[in-house]
Amino acid sequence: MLTKLAGLARPMLLLMEPERAHDVTLRSLESGMFGWSGKPDDARLGVDIWAGHVPNPIGIAAGFDKNGRVPDTMIRVGFGFSEIGTITPLPQVGNPKPRVFRLIRDRALINRLGFNNAGHMRVKAGLKRRDKEAWMGVNVGANKDTEDRTADYVLGLETFYDDANYFMVNISSPNTPGLRDLQAPAALDELLGRVMAARQKLIDSGKPLIPIAVKIAPDVAVEDLPAICERLEAHNVDAIAVSNTTLARPAHIDRIVRNEAGGLSGRPLFERSTIMLAKVYELTGGRIPLIGIGGIDSGETALQKIEAGATLIQLYTALVYEGPSLIERIKDHLIDAVDTAGAASIQEFVGRTAKDWAAREITD
Repeated sequence: MLTKLAGLARPMLLLMEPERAHDVTLRSLESGMFGWSGKPDDARLGVDIWAGHVPNPIGIAAGFDKNGRVPDTMIRVGFGFSEIGTITPLPQVGNPKPRVFRLIRDRALINRLGFNNAGHMRVKAGLKRRDKEAWMGVNVGANKDTEDRTADYVLGLETFYDDANYFMVNISSPNTPGLRDLQAPAALDELLGRVMAARQKLIDSGKPLIPIAVKIAPDVAVEDLPAICERLEAHNVDAIAVSNTTLARPAHIDRIVRNEAGGLSGRPLFERSTIMLAKVYELTGGRIPLIGIGGIDSGETALQKIEAGATLIQLYTALVYEGPSLIERIKDHLIDAVDTAGAASIQEFVGRTAKDWAAREITD
């Protein structure tokens, strides 16, 4: 039912201003009007990770549900897990509008939202009724005008520690000035030293260990990746997400909006982000779970992302153009691949083509 209604609504949504269309979508999901119910996931799609289990490796990426309005609903839509945010300590309106632009022919978006969100306290209040069995990550960030960015990340960890199945430390958005500077090795040491110390303090107080992942940009210089990966491993992060949106502008994309400021997501990001993912996989030797993000819009691209090194994958932009039926199509393709290979699980595919992907050069 949800898929049919969404298919009918999508052309109308594409006629709306992008942020209005997004809010209409969230309101519809909040209303419960779709009442979606689907078949259980094939057990071969399940992923055992961080002493837990997700029913399939497909997650809704941060940015879709910034304020934690529909994390449980996204699981009912068919995702294996959801990620809310990015959330900052204080409410933030973000950058002036217009700030989201569709590139329909390219199946892409450009956004310069700027961490617009309701802030820690309001988001936390809205999570009281969520289903704790449904996996939810909390993507934490820093306010634009904060004097101590690391303190904002620590506060995010402390605020949502009882709500999150994992945390995503977002240091890779291009829309907060200076944020990506936190990816430099020395800055990583400062940030992760304090974040991990805060987590240990919570564990010492009797709290369980909640995994911490770090999200890096696709625009990191290839020569800087070894040092970044070395610092992430040294701080024992539980996962690395590759990647966020890109500031790059491939020559072939829509000329009308290609020069708009902001991060590019969707299909044009797939090759760049997948090469970066594979390079990180090779540098870390498969020792750290990777979350592959960027340009997944089909079963084929989802499988390629897993083969390049991703234990989990996330998508968002493709939903704008493909709708929720994409999730079941991806699952069907992954199961077909498992059947064809005679494999026991989709996890047998993780990293099988990483070496080939890592050998490629980023050309755009």
